[in-house]
Amino acid sequence: MDKELNTVPVTGYLYHSDGDDSHHTHNLYITTWDGQPVHTHEFKGITSFDVGHNHHYAGTTEPAPSGVQHTHRYFTFTSFDDGHKHTINGVTGPAIPLPGGGHYHEFSGLTTVDGAIPHRHRYEGRTSR
Repeated sequence: MDKELNTVPVTGYLYHSDGDDSHHTHNLYITTWDGQPVHTHEFKGITSFDVGHNHHYAGTTEPAPSGVQHTHRYFTFTSFDDGHKHTINGVTGPAIPLPGGGHYHEFSGLTTVDGAIPHRHRYEGRTSR
């Protein structure tokens, strides 16, 4: 049985980085999604205090289309504290409109389990506008 493929036109550009990071030598920057401009949000915060410490985190969401209801995926690492770091990743909630225009997203979750005493932290916050 043939399945119909749904395609969405995407434009952007690929940027080569000469940095030492073997995981991110190329970055893809999407500029439109299905003919609509895309946007990102910054996010940052501090995790819950567990096993005698907490962690800071910051990042930028993945792009999403502008002008329609949407969510963003996000991924980052926490600061290195107490001899370890954690991974934070997930999907934001839907866009929450702001008076005067623009919007933000709420996000929350649990970090990966890491540390000499295996544990995780809670995190939550709001993206930038």
